[in-house]
Amino acid sequence: MASPSFSPLALLTFLLLTSLQANAGTIAVYWGQNGNEGTLSDACATKNYGFVILSFLTVFGRSQTPVLNLAGHCDPPSGTCTSLSSDILSCQSLGIKVLLSLGGDSSGYSLSSADDAKNVAAYLWNNYLGGTSSARPLGSAVLDGIDFDIEAGGADYYDVLAQSLADYGNQAGKKLYLSAAPQCPYPDAHLNKALATGLFDFVWIQFYNNPPCQYANGSADKLVKAWEEWTASVDASVFFVGLPASQDAAPSGGYIPPSDLESKVLPAVRTSAKYGGIMLWSRYYDLLNGYSNAVKGSV
Repeated sequence: MASPSFSPLALLTFLLLTSLQANAGTIAVYWGQNGNEGTLSDACATKNYGFVILSFLTVFGRSQTPVLNLAGHCDPPSGTCTSLSSDILSCQSLGIKVLLSLGGDSSGYSLSSADDAKNVAAYLWNNYLGGTSSARPLGSAVLDGIDFDIEAGGADYYDVLAQSLADYGNQAGKKLYLSAAPQCPYPDAHLNKALATGLFDFVWIQFYNNPPCQYANGSADKLVKAWEEWTASVDASVFFVGLPASQDAAPSGGYIPPSDLESKVLPAVRTSAKYGGIMLWSRYYDLLNGYSNAVKGSV
């Protein structure tokens, strides 16, 4: 029997997803919403993370001029965020995937039509991904993908946005990773249509600020039940348990002490072949609490 052949792009994707699905998980972290969290390159230099998600593009859609908000790190309108290009390249040289997150806790975004979604995809491709633009906010560095953290506005046309982004990557022969950060109650009110496309590589489910499906009072039962529903219902490559990196990171609960994560949560979620690791909100809280340092050997 002839051995199967893979294109270089397909082989790269296969190797990455296979490594994540071998129950040797990794940690994803959101960076960008606190100027006191240190630099992007410093975060990556810890080698605690496999993914760093730049947060957030807070304004887009409805023919608005997109706005990148990286808190106190830099000022996109004045061009100072282009200095992050070397940090991004440094992270990528360590094998860390760097993505840009759309949305977050903001009311400045939504998509009004399929054409609107396609226009946003074109903007993202040319300004952050493999396209070209004279005014790339992060400089010449090419990000590895786009994260959908949609928490406001409607649910329409994010499926079109995902498909359009995937099409750009396919046409360029470059793997463009798509990730999503739905709330743990299933189905997610804003991302259900997008996730139904089956185009997403990584889904980091937010098991915090959601009492119906988060860890509470020493019990992981609600979390595990929701995890099983998500992994059984959504066609995505790999799933992550999204957690707050400290108690202060989630005012409405969901923090899991490292010892409880290791003894009560990870043994249950690792039974899924789609287990990929954990996601932390955020680098700032992780820096203060040392959560990734405490759990990286167990994830």
